[in-house]
Amino acid sequence: MTEIKRVAILGAGALGSYFAGRFFDTPEFSTVLIAKGSRLERLQRDGLEINGKHYPFPVIQPDDSQEPMDLIIVALKQYHLEEALQGMDKLVGDDTIFVSFMNGLESEDCIAEIFGMDKVLHGISVGIDALREGNQMTYTNPGKHYFGELNNAELNEKVRRVQKAFERAGIRYETPEDMLRIMWWKFMINVGMNQASAVMRAPYGIFHKDPNAQQLMESLMREVIALAAAQGIDLTERDIDDWYPFLHGLSPQGKTSMLQDIEAGRKTEVEIFGGKVVELGKKYAVPTPVNETLLRIIRVLEQNPV
Repeated sequence: MTEIKRVAILGAGALGSYFAGRFFDTPEFSTVLIAKGSRLERLQRDGLEINGKHYPFPVIQPDDSQEPMDLIIVALKQYHLEEALQGMDKLVGDDTIFVSFMNGLESEDCIAEIFGMDKVLHGISVGIDALREGNQMTYTNPGKHYFGELNNAELNEKVRRVQKAFERAGIRYETPEDMLRIMWWKFMINVGMNQASAVMRAPYGIFHKDPNAQQLMESLMREVIALAAAQGIDLTERDIDDWYPFLHGLSPQGKTSMLQDIEAGRKTEVEIFGGKVVELGKKYAVPTPVNETLLRIIRVLEQNPV
């Protein structure tokens, strides 16, 4: 089994910065960031500061002449993915593995359309309370990171290579047997947590203690549970209960990515959360009134930043 040594991070936001810092701090890895345009220039000029430590990451363009990467971690917003993947052929070799830790349910398929599903693993991150402002990223809880094939009853070499790399980098991970169910669990969390926090401008601390905030979050989540049931995916009320220990481990001052986007006047990922729920609700004849309402509210907030 070939060890992973050359690591690239595509997407240097809060989550991507966490992964970049862990691999950069482990000398046996060669770690680079992939970026384009003004983002490339800013990263080359300023680097990143993670929990107060400055990181002078090497930054390359996708089409730079490089040896193929062993591992490419994808941590972009969904609406940036298609354009970001263009021109990366030189960085992708026979043994390159992509792991997508993006939100939503479709990023792996987008990567596979270009490079093949044989190079892609599914991934989610839960419980990391990272905040990014400019080139500064802070976190108090590194969370837990799940990845693998859709079914991991037997681990293949691709999964084992990434497991060993994460162990060497000190990244807390798990490879669940049923990755599809875990992806839907994270989708449920995002639909509830991100959207409720965005419309209420509420950090995690509000959800630690306020029953009204919790009830709105859970109402959004229950519509995802109903959609999962319509597709034979085993999500239940217990999965909402399982989210609360992660939630209470997050900094009370921490904020979801969607709330950070709303506050910064950036485009959000509401179309892959509430938008996707409403789309699937129509397809499977499942009512989604709470998501329909929040979808409209967040679209207004996006288009009319304060």
